[in-house]
Amino acid sequence: MDINEIMQLIDKVSDSKLSEFTLEEGNIKLTLKADRDKKVVYQEEKVEKQEEQEVVVKKPSMPPVQPPMTAQEVSEKAKPVNGKVVKSPLVGTFYSAPAEDKPPFVSVGDTVKKGQVIGIVEAMKLMNEVESEFDGTVLEVLVSNEQMVEYGQPLVVIG
Repeated sequence: MDINEIMQLIDKVSDSKLSEFTLEEGNIKLTLKADRDKKVVYQEEKVEKQEEQEVVVKKPSMPPVQPPMTAQEVSEKAKPVNGKVVKSPLVGTFYSAPAEDKPPFVSVGDTVKKGQVIGIVEAMKLMNEVESEFDGTVLEVLVSNEQMVEYGQPLVVIG
């Protein structure tokens, strides 16, 4: 293909309604693209004013959301502890009882056995039981019901 044939192709593509043309001949590949002016038409829509109505929306009661603890708060809570600490196995919401109207799994002074459920951590709508890793007496419960907890955050101290 010589230069005159290429020029003729350019003229033909320019005069046509084509926006792109590709020709392959042997080891030569020729691509021609035309940037056609595209027009955008905007149309105004008339909106009629409708009568306003007052709507009352009742929101379901949500538990108060507590922000995650900062590094400083974690270090302040990490005071020396006399006993063994059960930590959160994942990030989520801690529940100290199986239901709102039920007593907590454990309270300060309760005796617990290894494998006993001490709370629940909800993550992505899945309830994960947190079990005691030790036998002993609950010395301190470090988190409150429905509190957001981080992975590895201390939950309960057992002595």
